[in-house]
Amino acid sequence: MDRLIYTAMTAMNAAMDRQRVVANNLANASTPGFRQEIFAVTPATLKDGSLEARAMARGNVRGADMTAARVVPTGNPLDVALEGEALLAYQAPNLQGEIYSRRGDLRVAASGVIENGEGLAVLGESGAPITVPPGFSIAIATDGTIMASDPAAPTAPPEAIDRLRMVTPGGSPLAKGIDSFLKVPGGGVLPPDPTARLTTGALEQSNVETAETLVQMIDAQRAFEQRAKIIRTAGDLDEASSSLMALR
Repeated sequence: MDRLIYTAMTAMNAAMDRQRVVANNLANASTPGFRQEIFAVTPATLKDGSLEARAMARGNVRGADMTAARVVPTGNPLDVALEGEALLAYQAPNLQGEIYSRRGDLRVAASGVIENGEGLAVLGESGAPITVPPGFSIAIATDGTIMASDPAAPTAPPEAIDRLRMVTPGGSPLAKGIDSFLKVPGGGVLPPDPTARLTTGALEQSNVETAETLVQMIDAQRAFEQRAKIIRTAGDLDEASSSLMALR
C-alpha cells in the first residue's frame, strides 16, 4: 500500500509544480515580450526485474514557447519590438554572464545605463552595458544602433555610441530557469545576429493566452485532487485490510 501512496505523492508534487508554472505564466500575461513556460511530466519507471507496474512522476520546465506575440504601437521612441527570432541580451542580475529576452521597454536610468522595465542593463556589441553620456538624448535605429545627441550642440549630427546586442537562438541550446530568464545552459552565450532588425515606438506583448492558461490551471488543480483521492482510497483500503486481519 505504501507503494501506491508514494506513487500518487510524486504525481501530486508534479501537479503542484505545474500549478506554479501556470500561475507564473498567468501573472506575466501583461509583461512585454514574455515567453510562456512549457511544463512537462516524465514518468520514471522503476526497473528491478519484476513487473514494471509503478511509474514515478517527474515534472519540470522543459523550455519556453517562442511563438511570436502581437506588436502594439506605444509612441515611446525608446520602446523596441524585435523582428524575427532575435533576442536582446541583458546583464544577469548577479552580474555574471548574460540573459536573453524579447522585452523591449527601454529607458535611461539615473546612472546613464540603458535598462528595461525590469531594471536589467542592456548589453552592447562589446558585451558591456550601454551607457549614455550625461545630458544626451538618444534614439534607436532599426538595426539597433544607439544614436546620441548633445542638446548643447543642436546643429551637430547624432553620434553612434553603441549598438544593442541582438542575438540569434537558432541552432543553440536555450533554457528557461525558475527565474524566468532565457539563458544558455552552462553559462554560454548566443552568437550575435548582424541582420537583426527592430521596430521603434512599439512593444511586443506576452504570448500567454489568458483563457487557455486559466483552463490549464483548472486542469492542474483537478489532477492534484485526483491524486489526493487516490491517497485517501489507499488509506481506506489499508484500514479495511487491517479490520479483516483483526477478525482472524
